[in-house]
Amino acid sequence: MKPLVFKKSRRAAARGLEPERHKMHIAKGDTVRVISGEHRGKEGKVLRVFPKEFRVEVEGVNIVKKHKRAASANEESGIIELTAPIAASKVMLLDPKSGEPTRVRRRLDKDGTAERVAVKSGQPIPRVKAK
Repeated sequence: MKPLVFKKSRRAAARGLEPERHKMHIAKGDTVRVISGEHRGKEGKVLRVFPKEFRVEVEGVNIVKKHKRAASANEESGIIELTAPIAASKVMLLDPKSGEPTRVRRRLDKDGTAERVAVKSGQPIPRVKAK
């Protein structure tokens, strides 16, 4: 009998061609708009970025309900709502000048650091400082 060969083993990830971390055009704290899918048109702030999975968590988008069991006797159980990550390709960064979705380009500053530039307006997109 012929051995079973799963399609998954033929994929790029199985052969080691999948990158360890994807180059993200979005960073934590950016304001983005969802461009496709169930939540199309919604805007929100990026809460978390997952470069290994190429996913982002956006505030108010993809809300899921999790059934939480009480770990101890004095803890509460119930249904809690959480934001689940969505694919980073489904969101676009908003232009700081017009507020419209735009593609992002990278450009080197005078001091040599890379900055993000909005393709539509040509304005630099400031990185939000972590608290």
